[in-house]
Amino acid sequence: MTETSGHTAQESLEPRESLESLESLESLALIVGAIAFVVGAVIEMILHWGESLDIAGRGSLGDFAAIGGAIAGVLAFVAGRVSLRRGRAALVAADELVAPGAQLHWFDVAALALAHGLIALIGWVGAASVLERSFQGAVVYPLPAAVLAGVALALTAYVCFLSAVRMTPLLLSLVLAVFLLVGALASMLSSSDPLWWQKNLSALGITKDVSSLAFNLTLIVAGLIVTIIARYATAGLPTVTRQQAQGRTVVRYGLVLIGIFLACVGIFPVSEFFMLHNTVATGMAVAYAVIVIGLPWFIPSMPRVFVILGYVYVGVIVVLAVFFATGYYNLTAVELVAAVLIFSWIIVFLRNAGSVRPGQARMRKGSDAAASDPLLAVR
Repeated sequence: MTETSGHTAQESLEPRESLESLESLESLALIVGAIAFVVGAVIEMILHWGESLDIAGRGSLGDFAAIGGAIAGVLAFVAGRVSLRRGRAALVAADELVAPGAQLHWFDVAALALAHGLIALIGWVGAASVLERSFQGAVVYPLPAAVLAGVALALTAYVCFLSAVRMTPLLLSLVLAVFLLVGALASMLSSSDPLWWQKNLSALGITKDVSSLAFNLTLIVAGLIVTIIARYATAGLPTVTRQQAQGRTVVRYGLVLIGIFLACVGIFPVSEFFMLHNTVATGMAVAYAVIVIGLPWFIPSMPRVFVILGYVYVGVIVVLAVFFATGYYNLTAVELVAAVLIFSWIIVFLRNAGSVRPGQARMRKGSDAAASDPLLAVR
């Protein structure tokens, strides 16, 4: 009777401890946001006291919010990961980015923090530009400017801190998608060559302006995030036989290779490293095709519908390549559509890999054994 009541008491404490952990994380996020608000407002008042600021442009309120928000976002994300790992046992247990065979290293945290910071930077620049066009000719007085700057930094720090402590593999894929979208749009909109699209997508990385830096940095950081996703997408896949374990390893390193090739596309601009740039870009497409085509053999437990979707994606890319070879499409259109297909497939792969259960691998093992043994098949 005593032992049973002890188990009951322990079970009743676990939800309470989890609830307290969530409340403590929320409180920490509010504290981080409050600190960012005070620091941002004070610095803004010191820098521009007595001045009326434009909403957007060089030296404007939007410029300060973007740069300050990027710094606050990076620091808040790092603080979130540090507090999560050094917190109480319940906080550490709540970390969904800790799994067998998949854990964040310091360079992974650095890449994710940089991605959050760049998203904040580009997001606040875009918001300021929209507001500037909505209130043409308007200026912001010093005190409201300080308050607005503090709010921008506080909101960024709050969101990035919560993103760090509540990061899941699915949220990780969302960060990749948002980061690629805002990075690509920022480089396109800021390019000094309005006709870049007549060449190819890599032309965004060869100009001598901020668009080149934005494009290449986006590819490098996105490549690092893809390597992180590769580990988490395959870590939870159940394996029963040695063949299944080897197949999972092939898919993992294939996805890692895609991430490395993507980063190399940004590291080696096409204007300076023509052969190497084209080689890694082609290698990325080849690695993707090998994974998709061999997926039924590498990971037999993956849903059949997802496998068919991959075949459709590869078929579309081949058709686009034929259109480019015949002069119907230019290279930019082919690269854009292929990039969207490849990265959307990676995101959906992460989702489908999380839905695979250990029982499916055991069932697959049993069906393979039955196919190889006629007696088992009869039974």
